[in-house]
Amino acid sequence: MRKLIPTFLAILLLISFPLSAADVTKEQIKGLDEQVQDIKTDVIDLTAELLQLEEKLLFPSNSQFAIFVSLADPEDLRLDSVQIKLENKVLAYHLYTFRELEAMQKGGVQKIYTGNIKTGDHKLIISYSAKAASGGEMKRSASYTLKKGVGPSFVEIKIGGPDAGDQGLEFKDW
Repeated sequence: MRKLIPTFLAILLLISFPLSAADVTKEQIKGLDEQVQDIKTDVIDLTAELLQLEEKLLFPSNSQFAIFVSLADPEDLRLDSVQIKLENKVLAYHLYTFRELEAMQKGGVQKIYTGNIKTGDHKLIISYSAKAASGGEMKRSASYTLKKGVGPSFVEIKIGGPDAGDQGLEFKDW
């Protein structure tokens, strides 16, 4: 008798479950779908907030340092790669894809590095390789002294401009 009661309850549950699922109306399904979409939106918003908090934690504003790369005259050269050193330590090395070049030729700016450094003077060495509009290959390098003060520091490196000097690099502090 004891074995029959659980079996009977299981059969009763199996029989009643499909009936309750069939009773769900289109309005209830639509309401559930809206709730799922609201939850997805909340998750996306929370993820964005979490990423902002993570950046603030990892890169506090008093020691934050970022480097951006742009092209001064996009028609004059096709950028292949950029290497950035700080105090003779490689910070970043990047090979450019066709899409990245296309974006930069339309005026885009690439954030190539974000990190933390102490206040004071720091020596940056930037090297790049590119192909000139005439077809010749170019490999250039230049150094720049970054004067890091209290607060965030941002440096833009413009490659290949008329004011860029003999090495084809122009530096701009933001």
